[in-house]
Amino acid sequence: MKISIIGAGAMGGSLVKGLLQTTMFGAADITVADLSQQSLKAFAGTGVRLTSNNQEAAQAGDIIAVVVKPWLVESVLEDIKTVIDYNRQMIVVIAAGISSAQINEWLSKGNGMVLPTVFLAIPNIAIAMKASMTFVVPVNASSEQTRLITDMFNEMGETLVTDERLLPAGTALASSGLAYAMRYLRAATEGGVEMGFKASEAQRIVMQTMRGTVELLQTSGMHPEEAIDLVTTPGGVTIKGLNEMEAAGFTSAVVRGLKAGLK
Repeated sequence: MKISIIGAGAMGGSLVKGLLQTTMFGAADITVADLSQQSLKAFAGTGVRLTSNNQEAAQAGDIIAVVVKPWLVESVLEDIKTVIDYNRQMIVVIAAGISSAQINEWLSKGNGMVLPTVFLAIPNIAIAMKASMTFVVPVNASSEQTRLITDMFNEMGETLVTDERLLPAGTALASSGLAYAMRYLRAATEGGVEMGFKASEAQRIVMQTMRGTVELLQTSGMHPEEAIDLVTTPGGVTIKGLNEMEAAGFTSAVVRGLKAGLK
């Protein structure tokens, strides 16, 4: 099994880094294409095949991942579709706001031609550390093909096969969500500094606390509110802190921020 990644920017480059850590692909099975030599230079010496020719990359992969800015997807697909074998190859498009209808139109080779197997996918840059939350939408795909793509992304984090209509919400929760979590980290770190810790100490404390929170919920299966009850004693400092945050609109601000990302 071979895979080609067209686009080696922040997201594409993160995908390549993640793929290099999987059991499904060896370095020799990966082709990376980008017009920027600087982007390709980041993978020199890794053993992956590097090229600035998108058609060459497309021909090399059983799976072709198109990971470019949304406004470039059409031109890239129009360029590579002439060399893709729709009976053999699968296409994964990683770009926010691009619909399956658009992709089918751009990949059309004329009436009566076989439809390409396509997957819309939205991972996040934590895929480089095998810690992505990835959303996958199969288009013209069999259950076996869907399982293959899901297995691939599962090696680099967690995957949810979902409806296309939910991709914007998934982007807000898991891709933009990284930035929202980091903003909380920064705010809590600043609070720690105000309370007397050095900035590096405060950040380490908050990061470990966030890590512990995730581990606790994943291991126990508890609902967050159930876990909160374990650490809030009547009249204690934790419930007072939570109530102050709510008075300042904490939950409302989070929900409003997520919904703003859908616009």
